[in-house]
Amino acid sequence: MAEEKVAPEPSYEESREELNNVVRKLESGGLTLQESLALWERGEELARTCERWLEGARARLAAAVDERRGDGEGASEADAPF
Repeated sequence: MAEEKVAPEPSYEESREELNNVVRKLESGGLTLQESLALWERGEELARTCERWLEGARARLAAAVDERRGDGEGASEADAPF
């Protein structure tokens, strides 16, 4: 039985760019309902990918802040860089 290869998740930048393209296509109109639904679903998938990347970045920032402080107890909302 052949192993199924899974494509690596695209980078944040790749996902964001494709999501922007999806939004432009949806906003331009002229699509069938089926095409619009397929694009919407792809956009949702890309948005989830971007959110995973952003969550990972937030966790890395929080860990770096904790390490810099030397307390290791976790950053609070007030310590967030944005």
